[in-house]
Amino acid sequence: MKKLAVLGGTPVRTKPFPSWPIYGEAEERLLLEVLHSGKWGGTGRIKLEALETEFAKLQDAQYAITTANGTIAITLALKAAGVQPGDEVILPPYTFIASATSVLLFGAIPVFVDVEADTLLLNPERIEAAITSRTKAIMAVHIAGCPADMDRINTIAAKHGLAVIEDSAQAVGAKWNGVGVGALGTAGTFSFQSSKNINSGEGGMIVTNDRDVADMAWSITNVGRVRAGAWYQHEHIGWNFRMTEFQAAVLLGQMTRLQEQIQLRERNGLLLENLLGQIDGIATMRRDPRVTVHARHLFMFRVTTDVASSVGKEEIIRRLQAEGIPVAAGYVPLHRNAAVLSEIRKLTGAEPSYECPVCEQACANEVLWLHQNVLLAEEDDMRDIAMAVNKVMANLS
Repeated sequence: MKKLAVLGGTPVRTKPFPSWPIYGEAEERLLLEVLHSGKWGGTGRIKLEALETEFAKLQDAQYAITTANGTIAITLALKAAGVQPGDEVILPPYTFIASATSVLLFGAIPVFVDVEADTLLLNPERIEAAITSRTKAIMAVHIAGCPADMDRINTIAAKHGLAVIEDSAQAVGAKWNGVGVGALGTAGTFSFQSSKNINSGEGGMIVTNDRDVADMAWSITNVGRVRAGAWYQHEHIGWNFRMTEFQAAVLLGQMTRLQEQIQLRERNGLLLENLLGQIDGIATMRRDPRVTVHARHLFMFRVTTDVASSVGKEEIIRRLQAEGIPVAAGYVPLHRNAAVLSEIRKLTGAEPSYECPVCEQACANEVLWLHQNVLLAEEDDMRDIAMAVNKVMANLS
């Protein structure tokens, strides 16, 4: 049995994984085109229109609206779908804080519903119990790039007359039953922040197949103007949440290699799932057969409960990192976040309380992450990861 690196043994690997972002001639050329055009802001429409057209096509949507970032994209999508201050929005607690703060930004109330243990996606079977007369929307978060059960979520939403917003920040290119995420509900939102699978430093997108929702989202993003209206024709209350032409140029360049990267992440992800699935004490995430494309922004896997309780998640992370594997602990339970709970308390005058034990167990003891750049490595690198995990699991004492 090989000695662990934390105890002075030789690490499984010292070779770095691919760095991120990846960029090249395409981004440079497109940026220079914008620079020389002199039209740099969000009203120039030099690259923005092309980006919106290409992105809508990628996600099987009729309409796409660029925004300043992914957080504000959620807020605008909710408002465009008719959610008002005081309305409730159901969402999972295993997600980035922006999923909740985008709701709170205009005085709507996040209501947390637990996730499935083997996917960490919103559990459809727990949604209806959380619906009240104030509920106006369900937010499905496609965590790690894996689509949530949109069939079941849409069925529940239709039954209760609710909007469905897809937080697809991590799911560029993902598909459910062959249809791009974002185009499955009322509207979908995406993030192009630096860590995302295509990025422009910051940036966001709203997609939808609903013309009225698209027009309202566009108007709110463009200081209340209307499409094809006069420059000073402000028919709604809106703000300037536009993306710049420089961001659009970078994203068009990023999209030229997106499909190749999706295929590479998928090959490596499937291989890693197979390798890790053979190791005692490790479980991989369940993938619904209706997930026809997984964006794999994160590779998540679980340490089984008995192992986690005996050794501790943080210790396993320390040992894996010493072996050269950049694992991360992942999210903390959003329904326990003090700032979020304080804001809900201010808005409602009541003490918020949510029962999400599956999320709490996953965060505290079980779930580990590898970021998307790791899946852009080679097959041998995936075998290194599995070798390191096996080494650590075989030396738990």
